[in-house]
Amino acid sequence: MIPRPFIYVTKPLAVATSAVLLLSMVGCGQQSGGNGQAGAPASGDQAAAGFDRDQIRIVGSSTVYPFSSYAAEEFGATTDYSTPVVESTGSGGGMKLFCTGIAEDTPDITNASRQMKKSEFDNCQANGVNKITEITIGFDGIVIGQNKDNPAINFSREQVTLAVAAEVPVDGQLVDNPYKKWSDIDSSLPDREILIYGPPTSSGTRDAFEELVMQAVTKKMEGYSGEEYSKIRQDGLYLPSGENDNLIVQKLANNPDAFGIFGYSFLEENKDKIAASTIDGVKPERDLISSGEYPVSRSLFFYVKNDHIDKVDGLAEFVDLFLSDKLIGSQGYMRKLGLIPLPQQRLAEVRDAWENRKNLTKDALH
Repeated sequence: MIPRPFIYVTKPLAVATSAVLLLSMVGCGQQSGGNGQAGAPASGDQAAAGFDRDQIRIVGSSTVYPFSSYAAEEFGATTDYSTPVVESTGSGGGMKLFCTGIAEDTPDITNASRQMKKSEFDNCQANGVNKITEITIGFDGIVIGQNKDNPAINFSREQVTLAVAAEVPVDGQLVDNPYKKWSDIDSSLPDREILIYGPPTSSGTRDAFEELVMQAVTKKMEGYSGEEYSKIRQDGLYLPSGENDNLIVQKLANNPDAFGIFGYSFLEENKDKIAASTIDGVKPERDLISSGEYPVSRSLFFYVKNDHIDKVDGLAEFVDLFLSDKLIGSQGYMRKLGLIPLPQQRLAEVRDAWENRKNLTKDALH
């Protein structure tokens, strides 16, 4: 197994909790926002201004983080360019940073464990980030895991939804979730307290879980009137656990009663500690995830700010390396980290889009 790389960060990145998040930059010559104050969005004048930075800045998804980190370390070790700085901010947090504008103090790439939202695209466009290439790097499955010493368990997506939803149907009416034990939902489930460690609202994993599990089944479940529903309970039985899936793994290793929601790659790296539940009778295995048979499968992405290509040393070369067979091909290094490779034809299409700097359009977003 390839160890998770260590990325050298010469200055911590500060992620604000306000609506506008900005990235602190390494070294001198930093630019502030359009009003001359740090933390303000880049203005049009600033977007037009030239800059020359010698280190790539990457933010975004905690799920994509290990793959991006490995690519960054490989890039620094095998080229004359600086090792990129990679920060795990969550997919949503990364999009906010990325879409701030075109300026030295904004990221060049944002990782995402779900596709960019149309609202995020609009935010990018409003701030002058008009030339973006979307890169799909492979597939991932969302896993519901537990301590490996527990008996194996099979959940349906409906059962999982009834465990995590803020409101559930009872006698045809939506009420505050009364379920405290899994056996309250279905007598075939364990007589264990419901305790789920999962991703926070800023996470692409949470977005995908809500779409692929909660919204998918509530459209069909009696009592939800066919509407999409994804509000998660906040009574302490679902615990948001930050943008660090390794923390969830550690909690499951220490608490045999808990379940956790995280990406397949973290299962691959921690099979000595945790085991995955089957979902609707399907195990989270590579072939079943890539084929879509596993019902909680998704694509993984990163987004490149094309206006930064001629301003940041090695940006184009880094993306070239990331898309190489050596890293994400069918037998690439990242397969050992848990990435499920794209089919060869799909990978060729992604490479072609990158080589032609194909700009993302709103119509291409789901």
